[in-house]
Amino acid sequence: MRRLLLVAVMCGAASVASAADMPDLPFLRGSFTEGLSTSTVNWQGFYVGGQGGYGSSDAKFSGSNATMLAALLDHNVIEQMQVSQWNLGLGGRSARSSAFGAFAGYNSQWDDVVIGLEVSYMHGSFGGASRATKELVSGSALSDGFFHDVAVDSSASISISDMATFRARAAYAWGCFLPYMYGGFALGKADIARSVTVRDAVSLTINGPFTSLATLNATDAVHNHLIYGYTAGLGVDVNLVGGLFMRAEWEYIRFTSQIDTNINTVRAGLGYKF
Repeated sequence: MRRLLLVAVMCGAASVASAADMPDLPFLRGSFTEGLSTSTVNWQGFYVGGQGGYGSSDAKFSGSNATMLAALLDHNVIEQMQVSQWNLGLGGRSARSSAFGAFAGYNSQWDDVVIGLEVSYMHGSFGGASRATKELVSGSALSDGFFHDVAVDSSASISISDMATFRARAAYAWGCFLPYMYGGFALGKADIARSVTVRDAVSLTINGPFTSLATLNATDAVHNHLIYGYTAGLGVDVNLVGGLFMRAEWEYIRFTSQIDTNINTVRAGLGYKF
């Protein structure tokens, strides 16, 4: 009996020593495991988070006032100088701004492949303003028998305060990292203002003296106007612990309605997957 008891004690001690020598298994809460050696983070499910970033916007104002100018000069004799087709030199303007917001979405996961839908929102101050003047004297008398000295003052501005993008994401789970790319459509809220002023003076000779006529002007201003476009970008989510993850991302947005505006932002965020 004492020999049997001694053998049992020795076997138990050997088992404890063997267990102490085994490496820790890399099991994480919310992860998939493959055998006893590897684990894959479980990205499937709903998630929400907050984000902040910094970006630049490029607004292209060329041609933005052409329709307004054409309507203002409809049936006016100086349209014989093709004033509504002038390149007014508004060009483009760039601006930079910080921004903050939130995101939410849902992931579906098949092994290492992750597909999802996401909504992202940012609040900032993107856009710009431009002003230009162009003046020209007609090379010959127009149909009214006068030479015309025409000057056009033009201005345009856009200020985008809120942006929301609706994306489809494709990602690959690599350990605790989830690199992804996405594309979708974008909506924005903007204040847009455009104005043109036309000054006209006439003379019987090309060298003057010129007599000023009534000034013509038109203004179009809208507030909280809905603009639309598309988005694309790249990013990576990094699992920290449990459902908590951090994010780094680059996003490109182009608004094509009203005034053509491109916005590039880099962002960092913190989210939680349920």
